[in-house]
Order: sequence, then structure tokens, then C-alpha cells
Amino acid sequence: MIKERNENAYGQKRSGGRIVAAVMVAFIDSLVPLFAQNPPAAPPDLARGQKVYAERCVGCHGADFRGTDQGPGLRGNPLMRRMSVQRLHNIIKNGIPNTGMPPFDLPAPDLDALAPFVRSLNSQAAESNVPGNPAAGEQFFFGKGECGSCHMVSGRGQPVGPDLSNLGDESTVDEIQSALKEPSSHITPGYELVTVKLRDGNTLRGFARSRSNFDIRVEDLQGKLHLLEEGQIASIVEETQSVMPPVEATPEELQDLLAYLSRLTGVKPGALNTHPPPKGGAIDFESILHPQPGDWLTYNGTLDANRYSELSQINSANVSKLELKWIFTAPLWKNLLPDTSYFNENMKYFGLEATPLVADGIMYITGPHSVFALDALTGREIWNYSRPRTPGLVGDASLGTNRGAAILGDKVFLATDNAHLIALNRITGKLVWERVMPDEPQHYGSTVAPLVVKDMVIAGVAGGDWGIRGFIAAFKAETGERVWRTWTIPDHGEPGIETWGPKEPTMGGGATWLTGSYDPETDTLYWPTGNPWPDSDDRDRPGDNLYTNSILALDPATGKMKWYYQFTPHDLKDQDANQPPVLVDTRFEGQDRKLMLFANRNGFFYVLDRTNGKVLLARPFVKKLTWASRIGADGRPQLQKEGALTCPDTATNWNATAFSPRTRLYYVVALEKCAVNLREESWKKEPPRAEPGKKYLRALDIDTGKIVWEMPQAGPSEGKREAGVLATAGGLLFYGDPPGDFVALDERTGKPLWHFPAGSENKASPMTYMVNGKQFVAIAIGPNILCFGLPAGSKKK
Repeated sequence: MIKERNENAYGQKRSGGRIVAAVMVAFIDSLVPLFAQNPPAAPPDLARGQKVYAERCVGCHGADFRGTDQGPGLRGNPLMRRMSVQRLHNIIKNGIPNTGMPPFDLPAPDLDALAPFVRSLNSQAAESNVPGNPAAGEQFFFGKGECGSCHMVSGRGQPVGPDLSNLGDESTVDEIQSALKEPSSHITPGYELVTVKLRDGNTLRGFARSRSNFDIRVEDLQGKLHLLEEGQIASIVEETQSVMPPVEATPEELQDLLAYLSRLTGVKPGALNTHPPPKGGAIDFESILHPQPGDWLTYNGTLDANRYSELSQINSANVSKLELKWIFTAPLWKNLLPDTSYFNENMKYFGLEATPLVADGIMYITGPHSVFALDALTGREIWNYSRPRTPGLVGDASLGTNRGAAILGDKVFLATDNAHLIALNRITGKLVWERVMPDEPQHYGSTVAPLVVKDMVIAGVAGGDWGIRGFIAAFKAETGERVWRTWTIPDHGEPGIETWGPKEPTMGGGATWLTGSYDPETDTLYWPTGNPWPDSDDRDRPGDNLYTNSILALDPATGKMKWYYQFTPHDLKDQDANQPPVLVDTRFEGQDRKLMLFANRNGFFYVLDRTNGKVLLARPFVKKLTWASRIGADGRPQLQKEGALTCPDTATNWNATAFSPRTRLYYVVALEKCAVNLREESWKKEPPRAEPGKKYLRALDIDTGKIVWEMPQAGPSEGKREAGVLATAGGLLFYGDPPGDFVALDERTGKPLWHFPAGSENKASPMTYMVNGKQFVAIAIGPNILCFGLPAGSKKK
């Protein structure tokens, strides 16, 4: 129906008379509210500014403000829109040398009225109080006018043309009017009409959403994206007209429509009213539950959190030929760096931590406060969404850290730095709904990649090291309505509160910033939790401090707890359990079992019966472990007295792990490092020397927990450099090492088969996908997404 107008460099020049049309008066009246919104300052006298304009400016700039042969237009002028009232005041007073505009020595009251009047000619439509009936305009938009058949507003309509949810804040009244009457006068970038003739004889007509000299992304007129390479294209014909016809409406209907469109100021936080979902191009939950081998539709690839792919086109026989196919760089400068000690320290090794998703040949990645849709074959950007950094946050959320998105239906979901959950349309990249996850004003943030289960989006929160009451929450994917919220810290009178002592743990920690897993057979959601708060001060929290450092088994329909297992009761050393809960169905101890494999930060590798939380195996996967001798038959660690050092410091972290059914090995990056054991009066003594830490990629036998092989990691072990792994049916194990290489190993032996020196921080986990019959492996390294594939013409073994 409408194409959002962008500004021309100058308005069209027309000859103008010296009589200002009566429409100016109505226009001025509509703008008065704009200057009445700041009570401390007196509103400018726009009527006086209009009079001064008529007397001194019409001859050059025109009675309709469109300009003449003597001067540029002032309405619809992007330069004017960017200028402040003070700058316009100075230009009118001083003139512009060498352009023909002289200075005007006006009385101060006239100048003070003229400058804001000129500025008002380019005010946003939303500020202009356009007359008409907005409700009737909305009815026309989605009814008789059939505008909603091409455009979306706040999640309602179809994503064929541009999303109009924020039109009133992005356009002037004049621009909206012009777009309704003359849609071809300006085409929104990314919606230029093209006809592409393909070498196979077919023809495709649609919008050129993005293009290069060698390829193009075309959205057809039904809203489906087509990713075309150079070899597929015979010719491209560019069309100058809009596919939208001029609006057909009575004067009253047109005025009502204008009143409705001018008041569209973006999606506001809160649940949507239910609207029929858009048609076509949807990813249903069945596709996520049983993904095709070439898709990567959720954070870990599958809902069991096991980073194992059945793809084998890239394998141990040909991986040495792997080559870089493309690079996409996320603009980390959008972080708008805050000057805090936490930020300054962590920016030394800051990098993307996201895992890309791939659906229908389109890759979705997240960066600081942003989401990008890319052509997965070429890395070309199709759209991006970004929002400002939220000031005043703490922890990793303040860094802009984000670990990925989720997909369901026609939407992409993101948890923002300030713990909002948002939904974007997959085709347009525009905001559909936004929901604030916490109700309480605590140190909440979020870095988690959401998880889709059935028709819900589930996410958690960060901030446990600064004091929050942790929770997991589920929201309806279609509307953002909250379905349930489960607290990780019990309230007064709830089970588990007795493990905290007399003081109520209103900010007891238990953050939930790592994505969980889901078992469809038992219909159980599993989610890990973080450490208690205060981290090392337990004076007000005696007891086990449930449900921190735990894995929670929840009913996904209600959020009610089925069972829990606490890895490290009464934690004083930040041994949170935010590690991936990998679900595996296999034989164990002579029985077919439903297992959970879990390498915990406390140094123990656990095999749990995921139907009831029973510990079937618990064995150290680090060689220095001093805080406990073993895990007892009751599942509790058997504590032992420590000396001056405590081991491990952090045996592993949130980075992805993998289990290969071919080898029955579980792969994890482990850190051998001890820390000084701070105790009362320990400051009086010379602190002991802790050996430098060292990382290892280890393969564990899940039947015994023993280390089968390990790959020592050179390079730094300090800082947040936690990189995860990916196992494939090609017999390979991919990971990023501390010095900045991307590496492929033989999954059976740990022998290096290939590496690529990326030279930046490895903090993310790799993934693999297939497009047009070709397998690719991608990983975030530093600020970049790197994609690798086999050379063209390689034999597929």
C-alpha cells in the first residue's frame, strides 16, 4: 500500500507567489502541540513565524515551501530535519556565504519565531496532531483499503512491503501524503522492483532486498526470499515504478488514513492483541523438534543441547581442503562504550559469543544490541535490527554480550541487554512485540539465547553476581503474553526456603543466563542455574541455598518443578551450573537409559538419569580437585579440608559440549587451574603461588568418565575466552583455540587435521549447515562470523 518516503537532498523547486495559501494556517495549527510539550519553556509563536516567512522568505523558498529557482525547498528537506532550531536561527541571522543566501537583520522576536517555524516544516508526523479519525483509518487500512495485505503494523498484516509500525516517527505528514498519492515518487531502499531472468529459463519478479555486483536477494511479491548467485542469473531488469497503486479513497477516508498512519510510533512493551498469524514462510515447532540435517534452527542445533550434526559432506578425508568462503563483521562500535572498570577489563578480550541460526538459506546472528539476517551462502546482509545500549547495567549484559536468537513461525526472538524479550519479523526485521521479563527493579540483564518449546519462547536472566532473584519465564510466541514464571530462589513459605536461614533471600542470585534443553518424550524442560549471592559471603545464607547451582526439570506447560539436582550446595566459590545440559538416549550400565551429560564448573563430570535426577556417574574431569573427595551415593559432594589453594578455580564454563554416538565420547574444554583459598586472617601471610592455568580439549568415556584423549591448548587461559565444540558425522570435532585458530580434529584420536589462523578471540561455539546441497561450518571469532566450505567442484564423499 505505502512505501516509506526518505528525504530528497532538496525539495523540488517551483515558482512561488507572494501570497501564502490558506493551507499554511491549518498546517501551523496542527504543529502547535509539538511546541507545547515542554512546559518550562514558552512555546514559539508559530503564527508570527508564518507571517515573517510570508513577508521575507516566500520569494525564494515558495509559498508552498517547495522552493523556486531562487532557493531550495524547505519542506521535505532532510538537511532541515537534521538542523536544530538554534542552528537555523544562526543561518537566518548570518546567511550562508557563496550560496546566495544573505543575512537577515531581523528583530529578535521575529527571528525567534521564524527559526522554529522553518524547523516545524519537517517535523515528524507523530508530532503534528493530524486531524481525522484514527480508528476509522485503521479499519480502512486493514479492510477496504487492503493495505494490510502487504504491510505490517505491530505484528498485524503481511510482511510483503515495508513494515509501517514506526511510520509516524520516521516520516513527515507531507511525505506520507505524497507516498499515498504517488507511491512511485520514492521507493524505500530494499524495495526497488526488479525482474530477474534465470539461466534455467524461469523469471522472478520482486523486491531487491540486497544485492552486490555478483549476487542478489529477491523477495517475491508473496513475501518469500530467493537467494540468487551469479551463475544462476541471466539478466536483471530494474523497474522504476512502485508495485503499489495510488490509494483509492474518499477525501474523508484519506484523512482518516493519514490520521492513523501519522500516529504509528513503534511497538511498545507489552503483549499484543491476538491477530491471525501471517501466511507462508513459517518455521513450525515440528521442524525445530526434528530438524533437517542441513538446518540449524535453535541455539544448540537441536533441542537436546547436543552439538552433534549428522552432516558428513565435510569429513576427515577432505577437511584439509576446507577454505574460507565469506566473512561478516558485526559493528561492535555500536556498544557505545561505558567507562566502568568491569567494561574496560572485559573489552580486552571481547568478542561475539553468538551461535548463528540458519533457516531456508538465511542466517540469523546477534551482536551487541542487534540482529542480522544474512544470505547463508554469501554472507551478504539482508536486513539488520539494532537498538541503543541500555545505560546503568552490570555484568556481561553491560558489555552487549548476547549468545544468540531463536526462531518460530515468522518471527526471530532476542533477549535484550535490559532483559526484554522481543520478536522480529523474519522477512522485514522489524519489531513485532516487546515484553519486559522482570517486574522487579533489580540488577537484571539478559545475555541468553531463548529456547522455543511448542508455541512458547523461554528465556532467563543475568545479574546473579550483583544480586537478583533469578527466574525462567515462558511467553507466547505469537503475542508475547507471559505464560508462566518459575523462580530459582524460593519465596517465604515455598519449598526450599528452609535452605536459606532466617533472612529472606530477596536477591539470592540463581541467574539463568544459559539456554536449557527439552525432551519431547517426557515433555520436560531442563534449565541450569547460577551461583548464590553474595558470592563469597555466606553470613546471611546458611544452608544449601536452593535452587542455585542446580539443574531444574520443569513441566513446560506450567513451569512447575518435576525434580532438581544441586551440583554444589552452599557455594562460596562461584561454581555456578550454567553449563549445557546435554540429553542422550543410549545404553548405560546394560540398560537403555535417558541420560543427561553434564560437565560442571566444580570439576565433576556427571551422568544423570534425566527422568528423576538420580546420579548414575560422577567423576572428576580435571586432574587437580581438592574441594571434594567424591560425590556420595546420595548425590552430595563429600567435602574435604583444603589447604592454601582450592582446585579447580573454574573447571569449565558455559561453552558448548558435544557427544558423538559414533565414538560414545563426550567432548569438553577443561581448565586446569587453582585459586588462592581466602580464609580468615589469610591476609597476614604470604599468599601461596598458584600455577598458571592451562586449557585442554578432552574426550571423556561416558561409561567410566575417564579421559580417553586430550589436546593441550597453547595460549592464554585467563579472561572470558570460553570456546565450545561441534562434533559431526564426518568424524570431526571443530573448535576455536585460545591463540585464535579454528581447528578440526579427528573425533576418535584428537589428531589435528586442519586449522585456520583467525587471529582473534575465540569465545563462541561452531555450527554447521547446508545450502544448495553444500555443507558449511561457521563460527563467531572476535567481531566476525567466518564461514568455511569445500572448494567448488570438490567430490562429496
